[in-house]
Amino acid sequence: MAKYIFIQSRDPFSSLEAAHDVEIIAELARAGGDVTVFLVQNGVLPARRSARSEALSELAANGVRVLADDYSLRVRGIAETRLAPGVRVGSLEAVLDAMVEGSKAIWH
Repeated sequence: MAKYIFIQSRDPFSSLEAAHDVEIIAELARAGGDVTVFLVQNGVLPARRSARSEALSELAANGVRVLADDYSLRVRGIAETRLAPGVRVGSLEAVLDAMVEGSKAIWH
């Protein structure tokens, strides 16, 4: 099984490509891939429970690990209790671990 980690630094409010990335991630998961999404910088903005967080919650419900960088959340004043369903707090260590374990890293 192929392993992927998507490092998402863009938010869907300012980047149309961020929405396209969700489609790619969902397709890889449907094809049996082991997929993780790591939200960092402004990529954490849709992790806050809102209408824009539905796509992330849907990915999580379909087996994709969705992690939001703890530092990026803190800097933007987003509390863990405000995260969308399925989104968990993570650290950069998760990215490093995934790469060491052979995950293909895709940074956007």
